This record gives sequence, structure tokens and C-alpha cells, in this order.
Amino acid sequence: MTFELNPNKVVSFLKKKPADFSKADIIRFIKENGIKMVDFMYPAGDGRIKTLNFVINDEEYLDNILTFGERVDGSSLFPFIEAGRSDLYVLPRFRTAFVDPFDEIPTLVMLCSYFDRDGKRLESSPDYTLYKACRALRDEFGITFQAMGELEYYVIAPKEEAFPAEDQHGYHESQPFAKFNDFRTRCMKYISETGGQIKYGHSEVGNFTHDGRMYEQNEIEFLPVDAEDAADQLTLAKWVIRTLAWLDGLDVTFAPKITIGKAGSGMHIHMRLMKDGKSVTVAGGELSDIAKRAIAGLMKLAPSITAFGNTVPTAYFRLVPHQEAPTNICWGYSNRSALVRVPLGWTAPADMCHDANPNEKANVMDGSFKQTFEMRSPDGSANAYLLMAALAVGCRLGLEMKDGLELAQKTFVDVDIHKSENAARLAELEQLPDSCAASADCLESQRAFYEADGVFNPRAIDGTVAHLRSYGDRTLREDISQSPKKVAALVEQYFHCG
Repeated sequence: MTFELNPNKVVSFLKKKPADFSKADIIRFIKENGIKMVDFMYPAGDGRIKTLNFVINDEEYLDNILTFGERVDGSSLFPFIEAGRSDLYVLPRFRTAFVDPFDEIPTLVMLCSYFDRDGKRLESSPDYTLYKACRALRDEFGITFQAMGELEYYVIAPKEEAFPAEDQHGYHESQPFAKFNDFRTRCMKYISETGGQIKYGHSEVGNFTHDGRMYEQNEIEFLPVDAEDAADQLTLAKWVIRTLAWLDGLDVTFAPKITIGKAGSGMHIHMRLMKDGKSVTVAGGELSDIAKRAIAGLMKLAPSITAFGNTVPTAYFRLVPHQEAPTNICWGYSNRSALVRVPLGWTAPADMCHDANPNEKANVMDGSFKQTFEMRSPDGSANAYLLMAALAVGCRLGLEMKDGLELAQKTFVDVDIHKSENAARLAELEQLPDSCAASADCLESQRAFYEADGVFNPRAIDGTVAHLRSYGDRTLREDISQSPKKVAALVEQYFHCG
């Protein structure tokens, strides 16, 4: 790890990996870098970042808050916590420290974990649920669960007449036809300063104009890291993008669908399985049996994973055929009509670098460490911690299943299942739920898999089921899909979800 080039100021100053940060390191950074305030941030039940501000009075007080954390009202943060026993502690995780890229007052920020009145991790909190899911996979199979997110969003601003974008053809477009490349690159800079490991950014397919405003879809994709860090990064990235948009007088939305007939926004999650520091996703240049078994587990739990990955009614207006969003439970190679896609993974024994650059010395290197498999159903309404915990549970289930390879073969597709000539194959596949209510039913029926070994707390599952059913949307997609006004009103209601 090259510390000097790291955009996170704490990392570059301390010249340490974040996982190695100590309390003494944090205090030294604060004292030697003119930091005046400390912020605690923590994701609540709605998946959004909450903030608690501290003025640094003296070193004793600083040591106090870093050691003991602070007390917060859990009933205002989580729907499943009752007011009568609502007090929680929030304790900073030193490895998450970064300097606030927006604050005029030099401020150090750390993400926090929740603890109950007995000083134990809050069993039902999203971050601890993810920790337990990853721990179970590691304890049983020695596998570290890594993930990375593709964060799609729309930027909205007054319409510009010059160089109009072609409707629904914005994929990887450059300026001046793409209007918000500069905004996106500044977002990427600030996200990297918070510790986000970014792979790349680009404009996406979706663009259109409506009521004098232009809507442009963008995407920022991350690098694979341990799933707990991946969830932190996605949550902070949303905060950064929204904050910068607000400061720039723009609007952004991570909503899964904002109008019928236009591209919706997903939050695809790529996964990679590691053992002893090496990827076990590939074996002999091909997708490994371990990965296929993990995918089988995702196929098994796919109906209920939507309960964590698609949490508002408009999510199910995105999951319709012919929109590059999945509707059926299947997987395939480079197949964007499938629920799980195995993208190109640099597994061919070829030296493309030499072919593109003849002056480079020929050297075929193993690039299979880059191989992932991608769950395409989730969207920006998801709580990243609970979603990744559900995916980890699915992967572990697949490794436990005796018929994992058989289920993987049964759900494999190598065709576009939405083409008419493949109707027979389509008819053989199970469909994803079509509403929050249907997802709640699926979670209720599969909850034992999530609650196994204490990963998901039963009260949290109860709360998730009740919340999804509270929308009363069992037939909503069918009822209003032909009414643009009703769809627009629904979109407005959940415009800033997640």
C-alpha cells in the first residue's frame, strides 16, 4: 500500500493501513493537523448517515469520547427499539477516520458501532449483522467475503440547449453531451478522501428531459474490499454525492425508478471469495465450484434478498423485462438479463497489454484475481449493511447445500431469456417478487436461513417484514403502471430513499 499517494489524509499522514489505526494515532493526527472538531457518524435503520458533533475542549475530553463513545436515543434511530429501553452507545471505529472534505472547520470524522446497555454489540444493528454474516462464512469455510458496489444515480438540473444528449444513449458519454462529468469526478475525489476505494466513474445510459429539467444518469463503481468496508464506502458515498449536489445547487436521486420507459438506477453488488489472501472465485482459468455453489445459494435466497435490496414500492417498477434489470432467478456469463452475472474476468491466457503496446515486453500475467460475480437486483433504496449481510448468508448457504452444484446448473442460462425464441426456458425459471409485500412474504418463509447461527436478529426480521407490508403495494405495479400521474406521485414520495 502506497501511503504517500493515498487520498485519505489520515492514512497518508500516519503511513499506516486503516485497520492498524490506534487511539494514540487518532489523537496524534488531531493534535498535529489543527483538527478542531470530531464528528461521529453512524447509519440508522433508514440506511442514512446520522451525525453527532464534538468540539475538542482539551486532550482529556478527546481521550474520553474516543474511549467511551457517547449515548444516543436508539428509538429515534431504529424502528424496532422501544422508547422505554432506548439508550444506546456509539463507539468510533478508528479505522474509518477521515477529514471531512466539506467542513470549513477542520473536522475528523469516524463511523461508529452500536452497543447496548450491557456494553455488548447491538445484535440487531445493521453493521453488526454484516459482521456476524461475514464471521460465520469465515469460521465455517475459512472464506473472506469481499464485495464492491456499482452506485447509480441521476443528476437533475435546468435544461441546457447546447449539445443535447440522445435519449437513453448516455453510456460512457463525454462532455459536452454529458453535462455532469465534472460533478461526478469531484464526487469521486471527495469519496476517495473518506476512504472509498474507487474503481472508476462514468455516465450511464439514462438521460431525458422533463418539465424544463434534464436528468442525467451517472455511476461510480468501487474496488472489491472486505464486505464491512464495502458497506461503509457505499453509505459514505451517498452522503458525499448528496452533500456536493446540495452545495452546487443540483438535485440527485438514487431512487430505483423515476419514470416509466427510462432506465432505472440499480446498486449492483459484485462479490469475490477469498481464502488465505487469494481469490478462490476462479480455478484453472474458469469459475470455481466454490463460486458456483455460492451462486446457487444466492439463487435459493433470491426471493427474500429483495427484502433487503429493494425496499420501496418504486423498486419493483424497475424490475421489469427489457430494462437490463432482472426479473427471473437465474445466472449466466456476461448475461445482463440474468439475476447474477459473471462478468469478464481476465481469465484468458493472453497478453492484451503487449498487443495494445508492442513496445512492452511480452508477459502473460494471471489476472483471475479480478473475477467477480454480480447480483443485479439491488438498488439504492437498500441499507448496504443488511443487503451485504443477506448476500453473505446466501453464499454460505450455497457452500453448505449438498445439491449446490446441481442447483447452479439448473438455474444457469446462456441466452437472453427475454427474447421470444427463449420463451420455453423463461417459463422454467422462478420470478422475483413484484412488490414489497411479496418480498415480505418471501422473507417470512425463508427467515430461518437468515436467523441461523444468530446472524440476523429475529426482531430485525420482524421489523423488516412489517415495514415492507406497511406499504400495502401488493398490486400497486399493476394498478398504476398505466397512469403517469400516479407513478410520478409515487416517485416523488420515495425520491430520496436510501
